[in-house]
Amino acid sequence: MRLTLLYGLLFVISGAVLLTITYLLVNRPTNTVLVSRRGGSGAPGDAGVHMYTRDEVPGAVDSFAHAQQQQAVRQHAAEMQHLLTQSGIALAIMSVIAIGLGWIVAGRVLRPLRTITTTVQRISAHNVHERLAVEGPGDELKDLADTVDGLLGRLEAALDSHKRFVANAAHELRTPLTVEHALLEESLIDREATVDSFRSNFERLLTLSEQQARLLESLLTLSGSERGLDRREPLDLAELTDNVLLGSRKEAERHNLRVESHTHPAGLWGDDALVERLVANLVDNAMGYNVPDGWVTVVTGVRGGCAFVRVSNTGPRIPPTGVSRLFEPFQRIGRKADNGHHGLGLSIVRSIAAAHDATLNAHARAQGGLVVEVGFPLRTTAPPLPHAPYATQAPYAPYAQNQPPTPVTEPYDAGPRSLSAASE
Repeated sequence: MRLTLLYGLLFVISGAVLLTITYLLVNRPTNTVLVSRRGGSGAPGDAGVHMYTRDEVPGAVDSFAHAQQQQAVRQHAAEMQHLLTQSGIALAIMSVIAIGLGWIVAGRVLRPLRTITTTVQRISAHNVHERLAVEGPGDELKDLADTVDGLLGRLEAALDSHKRFVANAAHELRTPLTVEHALLEESLIDREATVDSFRSNFERLLTLSEQQARLLESLLTLSGSERGLDRREPLDLAELTDNVLLGSRKEAERHNLRVESHTHPAGLWGDDALVERLVANLVDNAMGYNVPDGWVTVVTGVRGGCAFVRVSNTGPRIPPTGVSRLFEPFQRIGRKADNGHHGLGLSIVRSIAAAHDATLNAHARAQGGLVVEVGFPLRTTAPPLPHAPYATQAPYAPYAQNQPPTPVTEPYDAGPRSLSAASE
């Protein structure tokens, strides 16, 4: 209805302006007089039609011309009145026709929108695979439909990922609960149980409880990082990394690993708890998936306009095509869950990197192990705007085998790097 009224109003205004211009042009007064002579003395120019201005009319024909002019003025006024009346009637008729045509055209224009609206209202979580699939020329409506189809595609992928995440989380939680139930049942039905057996079962129960607590903490961290950042403060990546390495010293000794660090100041804006968790997860992953007498190298610094942290480690060989899968939730090398790892470490790294607008790069070493580098935007004088909630993960770009990370193009001198230089 609004489109029809708009079309009709525009037509009426345009028609009225056109009639006004026509009326003014036709009603313009003239100052010329035409005099027709017949016969004459035969002198050149005596016979025929002559055109005079009002001041040049000969006296002999002035009175007659004046009378004719008055008659012409009255006739012209009558014709203009008739023209105005007929034009008004024509404008009214065409306005009605224009409103009818506007209604039809508006319906045809809005028909694809109604189709899009009906289809989108029908789509739910059960049939999110459906698409609008609008056909036709590449106009604005086609672009709108394609945009909605792209949105539905991303929504379907997000729902599938959410379903897999919930299923994996339920499986990870159900397994220790089943073991706990079995241990408690064993303690109840074993009439010959001793204090030592009870103590052994309680120790296993305590270990399972600690693993579940770590799993829940990781899930909460993953969920919190995916909501975005509420605050940003100036951080030094080298200071956070040194704190993490200091706390991981006992873990490195327990695994008999050599840890080498080259930490250089690198300022950024971010959440200190989340960035420290990112570095801790990288170091923990490098130590947990390693080999006896292996090594871990941690480097921080500024390069290529970004503050970066890179963690390299020895370990089992990883297919280059399987590196990206490690950054998905509950993905582990060999799918072993008895070592306390739940496969959430690198997925949390990916979410925290996305919350800080950082780039994430990784590649598998040819000799075994992994190299992961996260590049944060370098700290400027003013903090960036708060990060809005998002639904996408950090951009992941796998390295080419044994090639330097893509976001970094300038040479970097970190001093002696015997371990990484000899191994990469």
